[in-house]
Amino acid sequence: MTDQHFSQLFAPHARETLIFTPTPLHRADNLSADLGIELWLKRDDLTGPGVFGGNKMRKLEFLIGEAKAEKKDIVITYGASQSNHAMQTAAACARCGLKCILYLVALVPPNPMAPRGNILLDILFGAEIHLISLEPGETEEDGYQKCYAQAEAQIRRLEAEGHSCLNIPVGGASTVGSMGYAAGYLEMREQLAQMSHPPFDAMYLATGSSGTLAGILAGRAIAGGEESLQAVCAGTKGGIYESAAAELANEVLLRLGQHARVGEKDFTVHREYVGPGYEVPYPA
Repeated sequence: MTDQHFSQLFAPHARETLIFTPTPLHRADNLSADLGIELWLKRDDLTGPGVFGGNKMRKLEFLIGEAKAEKKDIVITYGASQSNHAMQTAAACARCGLKCILYLVALVPPNPMAPRGNILLDILFGAEIHLISLEPGETEEDGYQKCYAQAEAQIRRLEAEGHSCLNIPVGGASTVGSMGYAAGYLEMREQLAQMSHPPFDAMYLATGSSGTLAGILAGRAIAGGEESLQAVCAGTKGGIYESAAAELANEVLLRLGQHARVGEKDFTVHREYVGPGYEVPYPA
């Protein structure tokens, strides 16, 4: 496959240039020697335009592209209080002149008098922030349900006032957003080809909302990749997680006009490293 093929694949879809590509594909020489394997890092922490917030800008290129193509003026999304996705959405909106509204579940309640981390950056990027508290006995999912209900009511009010809103799910895990990681996987394959390096035996990635995982699954199916795909959960996930990720990957393939399909047996999800929960620090 060639760069020209990749550009043709994504050309029909609205896309806003937000990131620095290709991100480096870096061989970890010392760790490779220590572990007796060949270990490479795809440095998507360097997608930019800032140095914080992880990898979410790949998805936001397509999501913000959709917002601009559909002449939206407000973008709404969700996350935990220190969500990387929420912060990067606020950054993308600030860059592109869109109003950003964030509904954040206070899994670890922030100090409103001394905002830190991504909450501070959300404020600096001008986002409108709604912090949703959890009552005793409520789960993270309960918090998100409250977020969705309040956001839906606000969207109705805003659209009655003449605004047009793009409602982005947690983590940008939608068909449009996950196209960013189909593109990311294909970018990596092109880098390997340019180095005359064979495909990897295995790929490991963190997975939360499953948007990155679904995009990589779709990209691997497009390229005919055969590497083992190992997804490590960043939070507690129920038993339908694998089927939901495969379904989202297949939606991406359909949107890109591809006939390949993936299933639950095409990847492995690891739930054993979560600890007490998402965003909850603990000694280990």
